[in-house]
Amino acid sequence: MLSGPIPPEMGNLINLVEVDISANFLLGSIPSTIENLGNLTVLYLSINLFGLIPQEIGKLKSLESLSLFSNKLSGSIPTSLGNMSSLSLLSLYNNSLFGPITREIGKLKSLESLSLYSNKLSGSIPASFYISIIIHFLVPSLQKWEVSSTLSKSIYPRIFYEVLFFPHLEIWVILPRKLKSLKSLSLYENKLSGSIPSSLGNLSSLSLLNLHNISLSGPIPEELANLKSLTDLDLSENQLNCSVPASLGNLSYLEMLYLRDNQLSGPIPEELEYLTLLSVLEMDTNQFSGHLPERICQGGKLQNFTVNNNRLTSPIPKSLRNCSSLKRLRLDGNQLTGNVSKSLGVYPNLGYANLSDNNFYGCKRLTALQIARNNIGGSIPPEFGNSQLGNSTQLHELDFSSNHLVGEIPKEFGNLNHLLKLDLSNNQLSGSIPQELRSLAELSYLDLSANKFIGSIPATLGKSLRLFHLNLSSNNISEEIPLTSLDLSHNELRGEIPSAINKMQSLERLNLSRNELSGGILKTFEGPIPNSVAFRNASRETLQGNKDLCGNVTGLKPCKNPSAVNKHNPKKSHKLVLMISLLLLGSISLLCAFIALFISYERRKRKPEVEQREVQVEDVFSISAFDGRAMYGEIVKATNDFDATYCIGKGGFGNVYKAKLQSLGIVAVKKLHSLPEMANRKGFIDEVRALTEIRHRNIVKLHGFCSHTRHSFLVFEYLERGSLATILSRDEEAKELDWPKRVNIIKGVAHALSYMHHDCSQPIIHRDISSNNVLLDSEYEAYVSDFGTAKLLKLDSSNWSAVAGTYGYVAPELAFTMKVTEKCDVYSLGVLAMEVIKGRHPGDVIPSLTSSSEKFQLKDLVDQRLPSLSPKVDEIVKCIVELARSCLHTNPQSRPTMRVIDQDDTFLEVLFGASYYRLSKETV
Repeated sequence: MLSGPIPPEMGNLINLVEVDISANFLLGSIPSTIENLGNLTVLYLSINLFGLIPQEIGKLKSLESLSLFSNKLSGSIPTSLGNMSSLSLLSLYNNSLFGPITREIGKLKSLESLSLYSNKLSGSIPASFYISIIIHFLVPSLQKWEVSSTLSKSIYPRIFYEVLFFPHLEIWVILPRKLKSLKSLSLYENKLSGSIPSSLGNLSSLSLLNLHNISLSGPIPEELANLKSLTDLDLSENQLNCSVPASLGNLSYLEMLYLRDNQLSGPIPEELEYLTLLSVLEMDTNQFSGHLPERICQGGKLQNFTVNNNRLTSPIPKSLRNCSSLKRLRLDGNQLTGNVSKSLGVYPNLGYANLSDNNFYGCKRLTALQIARNNIGGSIPPEFGNSQLGNSTQLHELDFSSNHLVGEIPKEFGNLNHLLKLDLSNNQLSGSIPQELRSLAELSYLDLSANKFIGSIPATLGKSLRLFHLNLSSNNISEEIPLTSLDLSHNELRGEIPSAINKMQSLERLNLSRNELSGGILKTFEGPIPNSVAFRNASRETLQGNKDLCGNVTGLKPCKNPSAVNKHNPKKSHKLVLMISLLLLGSISLLCAFIALFISYERRKRKPEVEQREVQVEDVFSISAFDGRAMYGEIVKATNDFDATYCIGKGGFGNVYKAKLQSLGIVAVKKLHSLPEMANRKGFIDEVRALTEIRHRNIVKLHGFCSHTRHSFLVFEYLERGSLATILSRDEEAKELDWPKRVNIIKGVAHALSYMHHDCSQPIIHRDISSNNVLLDSEYEAYVSDFGTAKLLKLDSSNWSAVAGTYGYVAPELAFTMKVTEKCDVYSLGVLAMEVIKGRHPGDVIPSLTSSSEKFQLKDLVDQRLPSLSPKVDEIVKCIVELARSCLHTNPQSRPTMRVIDQDDTFLEVLFGASYYRLSKETV
């Protein structure tokens, strides 16, 4: 890796044709002598650190590609760039450039690609601008772009007339009236307002019209029906009202129609059934009423049909029964009626269906089937477990909760080999729990509560190693308890708590209330295993309501006969004496060890000078661009041999100290508790070398690693404001963290994870995304810390639980797969995003967020320490919550990748709008 300034002498290399020194540690400004490189065609200086762009750079007349992105360039864009007549690529994004966009760039007739986003540019885009391909302007601070309707058509190349693509700008575009050849118009995520102009109906060649989320109001103009060539119409996420014009049914070439998230009302026009090429129809979250069009799928190409959260009534149209092309179906949140079994057919391509919250009674590649909270009665058809459905590799979730189902659970459910979640709670199911459920090897969530099950709990459930949630409460189950994590309240369990519970190594929560249990609380529930925690932390309510149950663990009445507590083990008293003896011996040994450590510490305090001299003469191993021996000695001296007064944080792998060095300034030093064994040392060194080469604006820089017989530590960039967790925990600091800053923090973490997952030569999984590992600089810019540290220090499987993440942020599948993937980081990002919005860890709301049928109020999810949300910020926060919900999906395969979340023309910017990233306090 190169470091230091670019030498002015580089200007003497007059025969240079290509220069690529991007992604190094270069400092200072671009030397003015670069003007001498007249033969240069390619100049890549990205991902370094520079000052201004010199005017002299405009003398490079042969230059074809100039890439200066992701530096810290300041100042204005030089006017001399307009002299670079051969330039086809100009990339200046992700800097700190300010001022207007120089009109001289409009003279670059060969320019094909221009990237200016993520700067501080202002003013208007010059009218002289024209680019011969699609323009990608992502300039959050740009206020206005006026294109006069009187401009001569000869100014623009023909292809410019065919595509206008201006997303993420706060612009007002006055379209020339004679744009008859315009084929694509995208103005999404702007801050336009008013109604849709009827003059758009004159753009007769238009095939794509995207007006998504630009604050439009009023009705949809009838004139849009004149766009006979239209294939894609997106009017979603505006404030459009009134009814949908029936004339839209004349757009015979229309393939995609997005009307979701508006205030449209009235019936859905029957004329839409004439759109036989339609593959996507999204009309959810409006105020539509009445019937669904009877022949909405008569073209046989409908794949995505979402009308959820409206006021629709009537049965499901018969045409949907034969709509085998369906991939996504959402009818939830309406007042639809009818017999589901007769209204739905076979959908070989269906990936998601949600029929929740309707009045229904009464698919081969499903990943989730949720029909919760309806009025469905009768028994569960055994066909749900037939071989065809059971062999599906996609079906992971069945939720039939809160209906009126009766009868037994079909034994055929044992064929659903890939089922992760089964929820049949709050029905009237009866009979015994079928033994066939033991075949559900992947099952992690089972809720059969509030039914009428009888008999015993199948002992085979105790062998379900991946089961981490089991709720059998409020049934008529009797006999003994054979399982691990249990909620068996409100049953008729009799007798004493069996001693076999002592062997349940994973027991963390136990609810036995409202049964007929008797006897004492087992004294064997003690020690570090989870079983002891379950009883010691149990409230009186979790054990009350059991006849003659006694014991002093949870505050119950004491047992009159002490032997009743111990009768499960006749040798209990001997074991107790032995245990007390061992504890006493261990305490004495521990005390001696503490005394020895204290004496050693005092001796070391009295000899700092001697040990300091020893450090200078012993070998120091280092991985750094700097002198490792000097760095080691300087850090030991700067921290007074890692004195506690310099400690600013503690973690599972080591303590963090603040040190001020002459070579690097203020740094954060993580002093490691231990290092890998020699067998793993080479891999450790290789990993550290790789991590020191990572450079990203949202990742804490790793300067290097030093190792000595006394100390080993990693040296990181120091961030002034500390961790996000600390700031959120302090009321005054949390109030300073307003909504623009919070949105920017989520964006920064997403950028960092996308880079780690997709842009590194070897993908890096963070493994421990949490608010403690997100640091903030003086400008509240987010930096991800401890990336790769968990992987570096994972020496063996016994330490796995320590490196798989922080409790509360860990993806649920880790409870049974123990396999860390990129989707684990995505889940953690979802938790973090909600924590930033809520101001504290969202553990209490995650279950409702991950349930697609759960309703939530935004006011219950936001930090109450901040002022009330403005309408615009309210919209942004809703988008973040939806993003978090997608990240928190229980099925890892259903979570988006970080590339999807943070791709170019980014998902985040599409979701929020680039201008939201730099919200002014006036909007909040």
